[in-house]
Amino acid sequence: MKPVVRKAISAIRARYAEPIALTELASEVFISPFHFSRVFAKETGVTPGRYLTAVRLFEAKRLLLTTSLTVSDIVCGVGYSSVGTFTSRFTKAVGLTPTQYRSPEVSKLLLALAPEFFFMPSLEDLSGVGSPVGLTSGADAVHGRVRFPEGMRGEVLVGLFADPIPQSAPVAFQHLSADGTGQFTIPSVPSGTWYPLAMARAVNGPILLDTPRTPVVVGEGRSMDLRISLREMDPTDPPIAVTLARRESLAAVRAPRLRAV
Repeated sequence: MKPVVRKAISAIRARYAEPIALTELASEVFISPFHFSRVFAKETGVTPGRYLTAVRLFEAKRLLLTTSLTVSDIVCGVGYSSVGTFTSRFTKAVGLTPTQYRSPEVSKLLLALAPEFFFMPSLEDLSGVGSPVGLTSGADAVHGRVRFPEGMRGEVLVGLFADPIPQSAPVAFQHLSADGTGQFTIPSVPSGTWYPLAMARAVNGPILLDTPRTPVVVGEGRSMDLRISLREMDPTDPPIAVTLARRESLAAVRAPRLRAV
C-alpha cells in the first residue's frame, strides 16, 4: 500500500474522535484532495470518508457492547456532535438502534474483525441462525473454495454483504472447518450484487481474512465460483463488526464476555 494511504489511515485511527476533513488529510500527505481521494479508493476499495465512518461505527459498537457508557457519551467519543444524527446513521447502517445493539443476543452472534479485537460465534451458536428474513426471494447458491495457510487449524466463516465495509448482517453465509477440503456452498443467496468477506482465527495463530475486491453478482442464471485466499490481517484493513442477530429475533440470552485480543 502506498505510504500516503498508510499515513492517512494512521491519522484516521488516531483522530477518529475529532473532526477530520478530506482536505486536512490530503494536506498532511502533500497531495491534492482530488488525487488523494482517488489514490485512497484505489488502494483500499473505499473513499476516505467511508473508511472514517467504518472506524467510528466500529468504536461505537465496541463501546456499546463492552461498556456501560451512555449513548450520549459514546457519541462524543467517536466523533459525532449530535445524538440524533448518530442514532439515525447508526440505525440506517446497522439495522438496529444503539439501544437494541446492547442486547446480549447481539454480542453472542457478533462477527468482529480488527487487529486488537476478534470475535466469531461458535458453530453451536450459528446452528440456530437461519436465512435473513425477507431476503429469500430469487435465492440461489454460491459455490467456492477457501485456500488455507499450510497447517492451519480452526474455523472459517464466509459471508456475502451489501457493502465493501459491512455494517449489517450478511445476506447469506457459510461456516466451515479448516481441516476439510475448503469447498463450500452458501445457500439461499438473493439476487443482487454482494461483497464477499472471509474471516478466521487459526488455533493459537493470527487473525486471517480475505476481502475480494470483485463483488459477487447473483441472479439471471449466472454461475458463481468464489475463490478465497486467507491472509493475515494488516493494520490498514478497516475494522469490521457485524451481528447476525436481527431486530425481530432479539432475545434476552446470556452472551459470552467479549475481550480484546
